[in-house]
Amino acid sequence: MTDTAEDPGLDAPHPVETDYRIGQDNVTPFGLDIHNPVFLVSGISIVAFVLITLMFQEGATEFFGWLRPFLTSTFDWFFLGAANIFVLFCIGLMVTPLGRVRLGGTDATPDYSYLGWFAMLFAAGMGIGLMFFGVSEPISHFSSSLGGTSIENGVRTDWAPLGAAAGTPEDALNLGMAATIFHWGLHPWAIYAVVALSLAFFTYNRGLPLTLRSAFYPLLGERVWGWPGHVIDTLAVFATLFGLATSLGFGTEQALAGLNFLFGWGTGNVAKVLLITIITALALISVVRGLDGGVKVLSEINIVLAGLLLLFVIVVGPTATIFSTMFSGGLAYVKDIVPLSMPFGREDANFSQGWTAFYWAWWISWSPFVGMFIARVSRGRTVREFVFCVIFIPTAVSVLWMGTFGGTAVAQVMADAAAPVKSAALELKLFAMLKPLPFAGITSFLGIVLVLVFFVTSSDSGSLVIDTITAGGKTNAPVAQRVFWCSFEGVVAATLLLVGGAKALTALQAMAVSTGFPFTIVLLAMCFSLYKGLRQAAKEE
Repeated sequence: MTDTAEDPGLDAPHPVETDYRIGQDNVTPFGLDIHNPVFLVSGISIVAFVLITLMFQEGATEFFGWLRPFLTSTFDWFFLGAANIFVLFCIGLMVTPLGRVRLGGTDATPDYSYLGWFAMLFAAGMGIGLMFFGVSEPISHFSSSLGGTSIENGVRTDWAPLGAAAGTPEDALNLGMAATIFHWGLHPWAIYAVVALSLAFFTYNRGLPLTLRSAFYPLLGERVWGWPGHVIDTLAVFATLFGLATSLGFGTEQALAGLNFLFGWGTGNVAKVLLITIITALALISVVRGLDGGVKVLSEINIVLAGLLLLFVIVVGPTATIFSTMFSGGLAYVKDIVPLSMPFGREDANFSQGWTAFYWAWWISWSPFVGMFIARVSRGRTVREFVFCVIFIPTAVSVLWMGTFGGTAVAQVMADAAAPVKSAALELKLFAMLKPLPFAGITSFLGIVLVLVFFVTSSDSGSLVIDTITAGGKTNAPVAQRVFWCSFEGVVAATLLLVGGAKALTALQAMAVSTGFPFTIVLLAMCFSLYKGLRQAAKEE
């Protein structure tokens, strides 16, 4: 196979043929089709991590307990500053002439309808997270200020939002919603958009393999097919696997807590491993069915179920309060987005380090997975259309979701300071919020089903993405490889839950942060590389 341009990232007037270099490193033992260094290094490293963690559980628990606070307290300025750059970069692409570049070329048409596209964006991007944090985070920000004050008898004490004078419970609600939306709005979706747009452009417009290294061709040239590219792809595998394990761990904790809440099931280690095993088995079935027959179908089911639950809470819950919370919380988000995102001069270290730095590291660790998945389903969109739909529409959905579930929960606390939703464990807050509403048993069960289907969707699509990376960008690698990665996602999640014990979520978060940190550097370089590629493409048009 021959190249049609010396620099496909900058000067190629036509796409180059795919996989001609990267395919030279592919091997096919046992009928597999793998990109040898990336598959072997990442696979062996992850197996070793699981074995060592299980062998030295006490030391691993202490290490995970130290790792997350160290990284978030030391590098909070780095995570916050980088996320701000991603938002500004994406908005810049949308409003400049670069926004008219079409993914796949001027004649390309979208592969999916808006409904199918949005369903997959939502399910892959934040499904489990919205279910877990939709109630718990607004309550947390409302019940304790960003600096750690308290609420007594429905009235906030020592309330000082971002250093301002003390305010009313309504002020606490607005800033709490602003802080929540901040963590689920423009910034995380800008992180996803950078990766997704880079992969889509260099794959569909420049004919390069659908893998992370391709996005760096304008910067590294032919070296992307050597060890620098291997390092980039291996980091992407680590980030994706541990980011997914974190989300799957959250989903397991919440689903198991819900099943115990409704049916009295246990929540011990055996129950955790059993549930992960069952869900991983379901994900394997979806993996075998492929993108259209598996992920797309499950994503559309998710949208329908999530819409039904959302509509139910709006109708039977405190409807006026919900809409008021959406409106006032959205306005507060717009008003406070700058002080909330500032990496320096913060008095509320608990918020910037304990919340924001972790979230940004988590989103960044998820970005290879979500970004590649979005790229696979976004051919035919213009850059302007892509950025708007990937950043602003999910932000609007987050305002709607958090305003509904968080607004209902806060209304319960403001009406009764001893409301069960306030004192419930994080993984139980959704069910505690639903309990006072009609048909609580049915809606709680629906919530569990949603968590489980999101679980399956994330595991399935994550397996497809990791398999694509380790197969050198091929999207039609043997099913056995997807089965391998899907299985190991479950194994890693189960390992971290078992080793973490009572602090299982801390262990999960620690691994997400540790992989998100080096990959932040990769994303910053990716922005520059994408800009160079889009600038040349705009000139060609």
